[in-house]
Amino acid sequence: MMNTYFAESELIFNSDGSIFHLHLHPEELADKVILVGDPGRVDMVAAYFDTKECEADNREFRTITGTYKGKRITVQSTGIGCDNIDIVLNELDALANIDFATRTAKPEHRSLTIVRVGTCGGLQPNVPSGTYIATEKSIGFDGLLNFYANRDKVCDLGLEKAFKEHVGWDMAMGNPYVAINDKELIDRIAGEDMVRGYTVACGGFYGPQGRQLRLGLADPELNKKIETFEYEGTRITNFEMESSAIAGLSSLMGHKALTCCMVIANRVALKVESDYKNDIEGLITTVLDRI
Repeated sequence: MMNTYFAESELIFNSDGSIFHLHLHPEELADKVILVGDPGRVDMVAAYFDTKECEADNREFRTITGTYKGKRITVQSTGIGCDNIDIVLNELDALANIDFATRTAKPEHRSLTIVRVGTCGGLQPNVPSGTYIATEKSIGFDGLLNFYANRDKVCDLGLEKAFKEHVGWDMAMGNPYVAINDKELIDRIAGEDMVRGYTVACGGFYGPQGRQLRLGLADPELNKKIETFEYEGTRITNFEMESSAIAGLSSLMGHKALTCCMVIANRVALKVESDYKNDIEGLITTVLDRI
């Protein structure tokens, strides 16, 4: 890889030399990165910064880099879904580990610390609205990691097999994978006040998460089977839409990653909390303090 030349069609730059989607230059990326889905939440996070040095906007991708209590941090929006995470993680890694002048990999690897802060749906009685959840392992329904070499090396294959057997997984829906978040980062960020568990990352908000409007579901009982699944004493605590790709790609690239979410809807109780901004700010400040 060290001598690989990344052609113009593979590593795309804008006219100002910034990377294609994020519109960032390498020097504008901090080692500590907070990911949020909503571009509007970037400013919510950056409001806590002591200084702001740069910002960029393009489509759903908004970025601000600054400092918080002496720590240089980049907050980056991703939009919704693992397809966007594929863009964001690859471009963040390129900013960190590719020499833009020569289009070759840098001789020394730079490892990023990446924490997603978002919202999710709870799947167990012990995770009501307002609960903070730190994802230990993420079951990806999205299939993204299956397109990359060596995915088995960064996945829990035993959990993957047990899950498919338990729910009677239909392979027509693609092969789920189980990505593992960084243990040191989990212990540091989650501390003693976040619930730890497994997360399902879905490829959509409606059918893939068991919501039924006018279209029927391929497996109407899938959510009930997910709720009863247990592996090595741990259950699936929540649904969201990005954690598997973040954990899986980060592991393959040599970065440390974690997803922390606040529950805004408990799918078991069929209740949702739509006015959650004050509570999400508590999760934001917790992550800022511990990252």
